[in-house]
Amino acid sequence: MTDILKVGIIQQHNIPDRADNTRRIAEKAALLAADGARLIVNQELHDGLYFCQNESVDTFDQAVGLPSETTEFYASLARSLGVVIVTSLFERRAPGLYHNTAVVFECDGTIAGRYRKMHIPDDPAYYEKFYFTPGDLGFHPIQTSVGRLGVLVCWDQWYPEAARLMALAGADMLIYPTAIGWESTDTADEKERQLEAWVTVQRGHAVANGLPVISVNRVGYEPDPSGATGGITFWGDSFVAGPQGEFIYRAPTDAEATAVIDIDLRRSEQVRRWWPFLRDRRIDAYGDLTRRFRD
Repeated sequence: MTDILKVGIIQQHNIPDRADNTRRIAEKAALLAADGARLIVNQELHDGLYFCQNESVDTFDQAVGLPSETTEFYASLARSLGVVIVTSLFERRAPGLYHNTAVVFECDGTIAGRYRKMHIPDDPAYYEKFYFTPGDLGFHPIQTSVGRLGVLVCWDQWYPEAARLMALAGADMLIYPTAIGWESTDTADEKERQLEAWVTVQRGHAVANGLPVISVNRVGYEPDPSGATGGITFWGDSFVAGPQGEFIYRAPTDAEATAVIDIDLRRSEQVRRWWPFLRDRRIDAYGDLTRRFRD
């Protein structure tokens, strides 16, 4: 593992043409690799539109097996560029059994590991419980040539327990492929509150665990196929924060973005020496965390 890790992020506006989406991902990944990126992180469900705005059984046809032509595409891309790639796929595990799965490809094209999204939302325009079975692989960092990646997915980013468990298992960084945005009826004030809450909670994970956080969101407007809502405008704002929550990079709200960001992995050790939160945890008093609610 290197001390200074060059991370490439791809914040993209997707269209219905999945082949065009993946073509653009591959082109951007090649440019990032040429600029020195050794790790490339994609947004959630990056090959197509965010299909969870409505419930349709036909949408399950988009799911892919592990392995499949899709995994071979990204394996070949990682191998040809010599980079580690974090992908986010709609996994078909068995008939009637599907997951929202992050698959990490090593720089030689092998699958380094995978993570199945654990926390599944069910809100207007985010009907994910219809599509995804909650993950069953637990919170385990994925060992790669660039470090131990604590990969989580979108809704997981609101849960300090998930970030903490990844940190306790030895993650060198926390990574969140994401698809989140505003519904058209949200007021300007509400939009600002939502965005800042999203940023703040993840920066809090960086601080509480002394780890860098890489959060990559999609961007642009995607209509609701059912017409029940006004669709979602994904708010971009992909960012990288250091282990004290400091911004190292932040993408625009309303435009596609690619960037290569230097992360100094040595800082985590120093920050944890200054702020020894892991040392001072009262693990003898946290048993109630395993209860739904303390009545």
